[in-house]
Amino acid sequence: MRLGELFREAEIGYPEKYRDIEIKNIVTDSRRVSEGCAFVCIKGSRHDGHTHIGEAIEKGAVVIVAERGRDECVGGAAAIICVDDTRHAISLLYNAWYGKPTSRMKLIGITGTNGKTSVSFILKKIFESVGYRCGVIGTVGCFVGDERIESENCDPLANMTTPDPEELYRVLSDMRDMGTDFVFMEATSHALALRKLDALFFDCAVFTNLTQDHLDFHGTMERYFEAKASLFGRCRRAVINLDSSFGERLYRLTAAKEKYLVSMDGKGDFFADKLEYNGANGFAYTLCHKDKKTTISSKMTGSFFVNNTLTALAVATIYGIDPEDSARAVADMNGIEGRMERVDLGDDLSLFIDYAHTPDALEKLLKSMREIKSGKGRIILLFGCGGERDRGKRKLMGQIASRLSDTVIITSDNSRGENPEAIIRDILLGIDKEKEFAVIPDRRTAIKYAVESARQGDVVILAGKGHERYEIDASGRHSFDERAIAASAYKEIKETEGRKRDEGQYRLG
Repeated sequence: MRLGELFREAEIGYPEKYRDIEIKNIVTDSRRVSEGCAFVCIKGSRHDGHTHIGEAIEKGAVVIVAERGRDECVGGAAAIICVDDTRHAISLLYNAWYGKPTSRMKLIGITGTNGKTSVSFILKKIFESVGYRCGVIGTVGCFVGDERIESENCDPLANMTTPDPEELYRVLSDMRDMGTDFVFMEATSHALALRKLDALFFDCAVFTNLTQDHLDFHGTMERYFEAKASLFGRCRRAVINLDSSFGERLYRLTAAKEKYLVSMDGKGDFFADKLEYNGANGFAYTLCHKDKKTTISSKMTGSFFVNNTLTALAVATIYGIDPEDSARAVADMNGIEGRMERVDLGDDLSLFIDYAHTPDALEKLLKSMREIKSGKGRIILLFGCGGERDRGKRKLMGQIASRLSDTVIITSDNSRGENPEAIIRDILLGIDKEKEFAVIPDRRTAIKYAVESARQGDVVILAGKGHERYEIDASGRHSFDERAIAASAYKEIKETEGRKRDEGQYRLG
C-alpha cells in the first residue's frame, strides 16, 4: 500500500513528497522489521522504540513514525513522519491497513472490573440463537461461532483480553471476511488507556461494574474510572449497570444517543423482579422492561450471573431480539469456562474453578458458594495474588477469604518476577489467624492438598486462574492446567483410599 493512501485512510497528516513510498508491512517491534516496512516507535514500560530507529533503518524500514520532539528522529534513508502520540497513530494505521473492518460489522464493547467475559458469551449465545453470526474477542480468546482465531505473533499461552493493535485489527478483518454480524469485545482499562481502541467506534458500549483492581497501572480509582469512561465517549448506544456505584456518574457522562440503565433493585429501564436462587440448580427471575415481563431461568450458579444475564438481556432487547427468544438461549447455557466452572471429579467431591482475582469478585464468588453448598459441608478456598500487580488488594482478599471460607489455602498465582513468599506475606496481613488456613507456595502441591483435605459435602474452590492454562513465574510462562492436576490428585486418592492422611503436614494456623 502506498504511504499516501494509508495515511489518508488513517486520517494522519504526512508530507506530500512521501506519498508514493510503497509500504509492505507495519511493525512496532524492531526485531520484526523487514525490507520496505513502516516502523512505528512505541514507548513502553521497559523499552522505547525511538531508541531503535537506527536499527530499523538498517534492516530496511522505509518509513519511521515517531513522536514530535524526539532527538532520535533522524531519517537518513527512511521517511520520518512525526505525530503527537504513536499509540494513537498505530491504532489508526492498522485499522486503515486492514480496510476498516468494523465498518461492515456491529461492534459491542463490554467494560468493567468483573463480568466482561460472561456477558460477552451470554450475548454470543443469545444472538446466535436467532441466526446472527457472532465473534468474541476477550480473555479466553477470539472466536467466530465455534471456530477459534489463533494469534499469529503472540505466545499461544498468553492472555488475549484485548490484543495489541497489530493482532486486534487483523482479527477484526478475519471476522469481517468470515461474514460476522456482531462482535462482542472485552474493552479493558489497559487497552483504553493505551489507546488500542482509538480507531474504533462502538455501536454499543456496556458497563458491568467498577471495583478495586489494576491500581498498579492506573494509580487511583479516579483514573481507573476515567479509562473505562472513555469507551462511552465513542458509542451510539450505552447499557449501564446502575447497581455499581459509578453507574449514575457514567450515565451522565456518556455521549451515546441512546442510553439504558439496568438494575437488580427495581430501578432503571431493565430490572429483575421475583429473584429465586435454586442452589446448585441455578436461579430464576422476572425480566421487567416497560410493560413487558419475561421469566428468566438459568442453570448457571452465582448471584453475579444474575447481573450478567440481566445486562446481556438488556443489550439483546434493544437490538430487537424478543426477550422470550433470549430467555430460551439463557436457559440452554450450562456455564462459561473458568467462571463458576464445576469440575466433574466424582460424586463425593464438589470442585469449582473461577477467575475471581479481585476483592469484589472473590466476595461474590464465596457468597454464591455459601448459597449452593449442602448441609454442614465446608468451603475450602485456594487462592493467591498476581505478582507485579496491585498490592493493595492482597490484604483485602485475605480478609474476605477468612471471613467467608472455612479453610483457606494461600498459594501462588502468576507471581511473575516478584518473590511468591513476599506476595503471600501481604495476603497474610488480612488472614484471621484464629481460623483454619495453610500456606503452600507451590500451586500444584496446594491443589493436591486441597483435594486430599476435602470430605463428603465440602466444596473446593480454586480461585484466580479460571480459564488460564498457564502459570507465570520469574522463569517465564509454563503450561499449568488446574483441571488435570485436580483430576490426577483425585485419582490418586481413590487408588489409595483408606490410607491415613497427614492433615498437619502444611498447617500453619
